[in-house]
Amino acid sequence: MPELAHSETTAPSSVKSAYDLCIIGGCGHVGLPLGMAFADRGKNVVLYDISEPNIGKVNRAEVPFQENGAEPVLKRVVESGRLKATSDPAAIGSSDVLIMVIGTPVDEHLNPKYHDVLNAVREIKDQLRPGQLLVMRSTLYPGVTDKVNHYLQSQGLEIDVAFCPERIAEGHALTELYELPQIVSGCTPRAAERAARLFSTLTKQTIELAPIEAELAKLYTNTWRYINFAISNQFYTIANSHGLDFYKIRDAMTKDYPRLKAFASPGLAAGPCLFKDTMQLSAFSGNNFFLGHSAMLANEGLPSYIIEQLRHSHDLSTKTIGILGMAFKANNDDPRESLSYKLKKVAELEAKTVLCSDVYIKDPRFVSTEELVKQADIIIIGIAHDEYKQLDLTDKEVVDIWNIYGKGALV
Repeated sequence: MPELAHSETTAPSSVKSAYDLCIIGGCGHVGLPLGMAFADRGKNVVLYDISEPNIGKVNRAEVPFQENGAEPVLKRVVESGRLKATSDPAAIGSSDVLIMVIGTPVDEHLNPKYHDVLNAVREIKDQLRPGQLLVMRSTLYPGVTDKVNHYLQSQGLEIDVAFCPERIAEGHALTELYELPQIVSGCTPRAAERAARLFSTLTKQTIELAPIEAELAKLYTNTWRYINFAISNQFYTIANSHGLDFYKIRDAMTKDYPRLKAFASPGLAAGPCLFKDTMQLSAFSGNNFFLGHSAMLANEGLPSYIIEQLRHSHDLSTKTIGILGMAFKANNDDPRESLSYKLKKVAELEAKTVLCSDVYIKDPRFVSTEELVKQADIIIIGIAHDEYKQLDLTDKEVVDIWNIYGKGALV
């Protein structure tokens, strides 16, 4: 691999780097589109990951998951030699800039596991060298960026540490990375400046905050969306419980009325971030964030509400329920934290049989769309993939929370 000159984001160092940047955890939903975008803007990028199947796919220019517009970009940057994937940790020390896409999960008690991030940094410590810029990219519990910085300083490593939160809608990264402003923060002015210069490669606008402000900005963003979905889901259950069509009411409220432009539709609001980040914000508030807890009850309670309503009008023990759509969002193949799986569990307690199908997710437990439609007595639209909008379900009982057929969403 030929050595490259230092980029403008590089602090003084006596060591030449083989790569402009290394993305740690780089073959996943966050890291791969980001690496592709930087490579497409001329950076020499290496993706460090432990998933050998995904590494192989990336190096063959095969996108491992659904991402709009990714195929031609990945082919271009792989064939040009500007992007490669590896499981060799030596790539970390061979890069000027490191971007870590490992975030803070929550445990079974809904407490943030911020030590997971610190442990990940400890694992790569021996690969680090002075002068590098380390950018934390995924959601962090407030204060973790500073903890990472203090740890590295305590180890005698002069690393510039920054937090630049990812705020991209999954599936639309290769559009939004260029269009959205990027929040940047650094533990020192130099770290913030280097991070701003780095992301200026992609976007025209960067906004600087202190690390803890940036960490909260990311939590606030996802929590706001989670609460917004919860409001719609709560309004839906109120209307439905009184035999009223929520969408008729919503359409009247929002028609040519700009102050309700952000009023979401009801549905199974889920995914790997919204619930988790709402619970992190709750923990940061000393578990006094009652609005977040209420949102959790509204969103997480929707699967049980649907089955309970069906139980009132049917002997479900004699019925086959089919769930169309198991991904956490429409036109996507990501099943992480999808509430369709919770709906399946609740339905299995009541129904004779539960069938599942998804046009994007390959799972040997699933049946085809055609088989599900044929066998199911009741069909629940778990997620509103575009392909389902074309189905003829005239002779079926359909629970259409998303209202993709325009007939209301009564259960």
